[in-house]
Amino acid sequence: MDFDSKYWDDRYLENNLGWDIGYISTPLKEYFDQLKIKSINILIPGAGNAYEAEYLWEKGFSNVFIIDWSQNAVKNFRERYPDFPEANIFSEDFFKHKGGYDLIIEQTFFSSIIPSMRMDYSRKMFELLKPGGKLVGLLFNDALNTDKPPFGGNKEEYEKYFKPYFEFKVFKTAYNSIKPRAGRELFINLVKKYVLFIDEG
Repeated sequence: MDFDSKYWDDRYLENNLGWDIGYISTPLKEYFDQLKIKSINILIPGAGNAYEAEYLWEKGFSNVFIIDWSQNAVKNFRERYPDFPEANIFSEDFFKHKGGYDLIIEQTFFSSIIPSMRMDYSRKMFELLKPGGKLVGLLFNDALNTDKPPFGGNKEEYEKYFKPYFEFKVFKTAYNSIKPRAGRELFINLVKKYVLFIDEG
């Protein structure tokens, strides 16, 4: 099956959104609450209903940007939050996006892409982040599905994708996950490396 933009459009059209909890998750809310500099450029890829963007904008973060491949997801967000700047909304393929960000937020996007593209994901995150920029969020530490999103995995697997590009500030089981995901999520806070040493092996 091709998990293209139409696939995701249909999921939103049918309201088949099992990953969507309907509000900002606790680990991200608590992380956002300790951020001090509200002018930083923040990107939320695969944003969907973008509760994180809503929360950040309302907290006074002035440079929050969202991307989603699904036109329906973007339409839903625009209708729900008409005051959010149009220029900060991208309906496009994440892997073709250009820009420079201080912080990129991961919330179920990683699990939506096919596992063979996970190294591409890490490389693209590195490309989009400014020097010293951070990739922060949650990854499922659970097998989940192998034939359709959400695709699962584990800490040991994920580490190999990120080690070439990031220093690991935090990479451990989230202590404050919502109840249905307790023990099944990794909280990550990864800092873009200044110098790369990639073994092409």
